[in-house]
Amino acid sequence: MSQLQNGERVHLVDKKGRQYALTLKAGDIYHFSGETIPHDELIGKPDGTVVTLSKGKRFLALRPTFGEYVLKMPRGAQVLYPKDLSLIPMWADVYPGARVFEAGTGSGALTMALLRAVGPTGLVVTYEARDDFARTALTNIERYMGPVSTLMPCRKNAYEGIDVLEDGRLFDRLVLDLPEPWQVVPHAAKVLRSGGIYLSFVPTIPQVMQTVDALERTSVFGMIETFETLLRTWSIQGRSVRPDHRMVAHSGFLTVARKVEEGWWSRPSKTVEAEAAGEQDDEAHEGEDAEA
Repeated sequence: MSQLQNGERVHLVDKKGRQYALTLKAGDIYHFSGETIPHDELIGKPDGTVVTLSKGKRFLALRPTFGEYVLKMPRGAQVLYPKDLSLIPMWADVYPGARVFEAGTGSGALTMALLRAVGPTGLVVTYEARDDFARTALTNIERYMGPVSTLMPCRKNAYEGIDVLEDGRLFDRLVLDLPEPWQVVPHAAKVLRSGGIYLSFVPTIPQVMQTVDALERTSVFGMIETFETLLRTWSIQGRSVRPDHRMVAHSGFLTVARKVEEGWWSRPSKTVEAEAAGEQDDEAHEGEDAEA
């Protein structure tokens, strides 16, 4: 589908790369700094065409990429940055046909990333406790993806529990974007299949610490990793090459864990100091083995 359609989201892009979002609607008129252009002049035009406003201002009319759409779409809750949205399906290993649980839905950005990953044969069950967030999210999702048969939105609070699927099967993956994911960890242990992957996103280290502690206490989650990503773009202009002055730095931490047989990854009852001492002993032995 190369032509711009009535009802779809379009971005007008100026020569400085600034983007302005609008939803095409037959009969409407777009206003920009005292200039106008009828939506009818955009509908039916090829994606990537140049359009001219009433006083000569020119824009490129483009369908937004997923990342561009997320940054410009209406928001209820704060959305994740594209740099995190791109990593989550990879680190959670969300595959076509997977059954994925998500909470909370927020503005729908992460939900869309998961829907794209599971494909037409998968399923995304998403919990959102707030009606206003849920309505905004569904509008955003349908505006970008159209009606989605693989989405099961629920007005529920994941802190209070997670229902298993109607056919009794467990989830393959569980992804959380909540302020207190550690409250959901005990429920996650019950509804995630063995070998399944848990992933949560939080903005601060104290939240990470409580989440990791909750994962360890279940005795069924192991291979726990936490990381963040920093995105820095570069300016390339002939022989002038340098990093851009601005970068997308810290946005949050991703914590990933695997569910395995109970007890294999159980946390030993040691003090923090004893754990640190044990790690140093292990490193010393590894050094001796290497020398031998």
